[in-house]
Amino acid sequence: MKKVTCILFAVFLAAGFLLCVFLPKAQYSDSERRKLASMPTFQAQNIWNGRFMTDFETYAVDTFPFRTAFRTLKAVTATNVFFKKDNNDIYVSDGFIAAVEYPFNEDSLNRAVKRFRYIYETYLTKNNKVFLSIIPDKNCFLAKDSGHLSMDYREFEEQMKQKMDFAQYISISELLEKDDYYKTDTHWRQEKIIDVAERLAQNMGTTLSSNYKLHTLTHDFYGVYYGQAALPLESDVLQYVTQDVFDECYVYDGQNNKEITMYDMEKAAGRDPYEMFLSGSLSLVILNNLKAQEDKKLIVFRDSFGSSIAPLLISGYSQITLVDIRYIQPDYLGQFVHFDNCDVLFLYSTLVLNNSETLK
Repeated sequence: MKKVTCILFAVFLAAGFLLCVFLPKAQYSDSERRKLASMPTFQAQNIWNGRFMTDFETYAVDTFPFRTAFRTLKAVTATNVFFKKDNNDIYVSDGFIAAVEYPFNEDSLNRAVKRFRYIYETYLTKNNKVFLSIIPDKNCFLAKDSGHLSMDYREFEEQMKQKMDFAQYISISELLEKDDYYKTDTHWRQEKIIDVAERLAQNMGTTLSSNYKLHTLTHDFYGVYYGQAALPLESDVLQYVTQDVFDECYVYDGQNNKEITMYDMEKAAGRDPYEMFLSGSLSLVILNNLKAQEDKKLIVFRDSFGSSIAPLLISGYSQITLVDIRYIQPDYLGQFVHFDNCDVLFLYSTLVLNNSETLK
């Protein structure tokens, strides 16, 4: 019996080794939305300083045979067998996947305010009306009932409001609930936030068209949390809205100096369908409404949530400029953005504000 055990162990060990060596190595993980580690360079210096083995360990973990299946097995075992409330801070509640966002990072909030105040003091004048609005993470609506840790979102909102004393605060949290977010992704659903867009527009002194048409993508949408959870869950349905005014708009990608579409259908069929909204994470996007009733302009400092709400706002403006300072240094904004006679909106999710090291 001992010999059989030893032989079986040797066979499994040899099989595992051969699979690791000869199976094709993926370069990208679709489920995790990230590039996988590559084989480190075999150099004497890297071996002596220990860098080679450290990088090789990361490479081995990323390219292990049947890695995705083992991730799923681990997640299912942790949640369904050992009854853990979450798996690596990712949990499922009422069919929604969310991340534990805890604790409230006041240092991060202060850093965000410092970056926003720099923009205000450097580029804005009394002629600019400045607004602030905060988008709560869906963990705000799920954590309490599911028994997970959650920061005090009301306190977070109140502190941000007080620290940003140069901006008029527009509250939108009471308009939101868990069903306004995708089940497998971090973001809100565009078709569910029309009331949010109307609240923002009303407080900023403009009105929006109510003529919306709803469209549905023909393929399933698996958001970023789906890959992180590694659990066999149902996909989302991604919908988007159009208006007649879109036919009189053109959209300019200031990062790549080219015209783009309001909705990128090529990206809608890609790895991250949410990137269909204004072509995803771009540092500078300008929406121009050629049939606007008045010359009213808005600059929105935003994160990825802003990509899906900006099209809903364009009917009330002649121009909307979206700026993402996660990808462009505020020092250079004066070269690309004209602030004269523009309203300014700082629109950020708590996910970014509580992790503001991403802001430049």
